[in-house]
Amino acid sequence: MKTFVIVSDTHRNTQPFEKMATVLAECDCIVHLGDMASDANALMRQYPDKTYAVLGNNDFFGGLPSEFILEAEGHRIFACHGHRYSVRGGTQKLAEAAKKNDCDIALYGHTHISDIHEEDGVLIINPGCMQRYSPKISYCYLVIAGKKAVPTIVDIGP
Repeated sequence: MKTFVIVSDTHRNTQPFEKMATVLAECDCIVHLGDMASDANALMRQYPDKTYAVLGNNDFFGGLPSEFILEAEGHRIFACHGHRYSVRGGTQKLAEAAKKNDCDIALYGHTHISDIHEEDGVLIINPGCMQRYSPKISYCYLVIAGKKAVPTIVDIGP
């Protein structure tokens, strides 16, 4: 079994990380899906062996990739910010990119709206955002155990 904490669009609001300290420390993997690379780098400094991150559309520096693939429990996970796949207009291009890379799970951010659905055999997950003054601040807690992948959106308040 592997556990993931997936965050996105922190936009320099790292206060929620304090509320999440226990879950961040205990999970197997942390994924930051962009917007702000500096926030992702802070997580990487604190949890260097288990944090992965991508650049978002507001990240111009940071030395991070625009996308990556992780493997866990027989699943391949495609991670990106989402803006390059026009996710504001739907997730079809994202699902196609995941399938092209033999991935059955795709993670994205950018829209600031949490979302979990299946599209063309791909489990699509957006953890929502952590931007200050957002009406909803959330992350995703993903548990992968064998063939099962169970994502849960966790609302941690405004």
